[in-house]
Amino acid sequence: MTKEIDYSVKNRKKSFIKLIKRPALPLAKKALMYVGAIFVALVVACLFIVFMGVNPFAYFGKVVANCFNNTINIRGLIRIISPLIITSLGVAIAFKMKFWNIGAEGQFIIGAICSATVGLACGNMPQFVTLLLMFLAGAIGAGIYALFTAVLKIKFGTNETLMTLMLNYIALYLLTYLDSNSYFRDPTSTRPSFAILPESAWLYNLKIGSSFSIDIAIVVAVIFVVIMFFYLKYSKQGYEISVVGDSLNTAKYAGMKTNRIILRTIFFSGAIIGVAGMLKVSGEGASHMLSTNITGGVGWTAIIVAWLSKLNPLGILMTSTLLGILQKGSSVAQSAFGISTAVSDIIQAIILFTVLMCDFFINYKIKFDIESKEEKTNRLQLEQVENAKENNLSTEKNAENVGELPLANSIENAGVKAKENIIVEENANAKENANAKENANAKENASGNSHGKNITKEAR
Repeated sequence: MTKEIDYSVKNRKKSFIKLIKRPALPLAKKALMYVGAIFVALVVACLFIVFMGVNPFAYFGKVVANCFNNTINIRGLIRIISPLIITSLGVAIAFKMKFWNIGAEGQFIIGAICSATVGLACGNMPQFVTLLLMFLAGAIGAGIYALFTAVLKIKFGTNETLMTLMLNYIALYLLTYLDSNSYFRDPTSTRPSFAILPESAWLYNLKIGSSFSIDIAIVVAVIFVVIMFFYLKYSKQGYEISVVGDSLNTAKYAGMKTNRIILRTIFFSGAIIGVAGMLKVSGEGASHMLSTNITGGVGWTAIIVAWLSKLNPLGILMTSTLLGILQKGSSVAQSAFGISTAVSDIIQAIILFTVLMCDFFINYKIKFDIESKEEKTNRLQLEQVENAKENNLSTEKNAENVGELPLANSIENAGVKAKENIIVEENANAKENANAKENANAKENASGNSHGKNITKEAR
């Protein structure tokens, strides 16, 4: 039975603030609004730094300059950017399908654990074979770890946000437990410590000039950006991800196997993040070993990068670079100004908030609806008309109910009288039958007596 909705004027509440959907804005206007949002974020960040007693221009100048003033800082910046780019790509592919994968931290850890396990076991193999096996182990392990959430979502309708969030802590506690496991421990250390991977499990280094070298993690990250750009924009699978993200029912109506698409996409999402963990544990950034803080919060920062870049792989490359400069530069500026590195996290939050507000105003506009006297008069008149209609309807219903009662009584009385008439007729018929039988018997007796008398006379 469907629930009726009352659309009457009486039940409409007068709203002071209204949200109105905007028509699609031109691309140039959108870009201008985003630039304005970032400018507002920087102004707010400058005010925050001023309140801390530091010149904001000197602070930001130091942040940018210290990232590029020597090869050590450049190498450190690249080590921050590389895993952030790949992890953000993994988060973005899930977000594009409206699957809120908040478990990048846990999947990063699982990828690092699986690849380190293979690296320690294959220390005697050639470097290329060892790295390939570590790559596959990290991708498959993290992919399966993410796939577990997708299966629960499809079968039981669980909330993927909560599930992926809780799996982060399971992975973290597993890593903490492995710190004291004999397989992963350094046998030469007097206290629990992870063992360094064999040299065959180290990433290849790129040498630029005579004094600068960096591992190939940044090259892999750029390759992933290019692959993901074409995958999401030009492949059939990328189109299916977009359709499922826009409307699951539309995808089903179009004949798409939505469950298969969800499982495949979430496996890829976790696998990409697992590759980031593999590159981190086998690279110079983690000193070629596991550690309990191996992620460095990259899973949470990747969510910010994915949103700020609008899930675009090329945007992820640029946004990761900017946030990497902010993160690396703030750690260097800490010693110069005495400001905690947490300032970079605060600035990131300010930027994210302003960009989200910009998204809101791109799609909607706020209208303050102040009711004039004429509008108020019209509304009151409409309410009176509605009330009058309701009163008439209730009066008619009451009249119908009152008229139905005598009619029912008359029908019932007619039925009782009909039953009485039937009973009277049956009694009359019974009396007539009884009288007819008595008359017949009397006639028979009379004829018998007369016949007897005749016989007696003849005998005499």
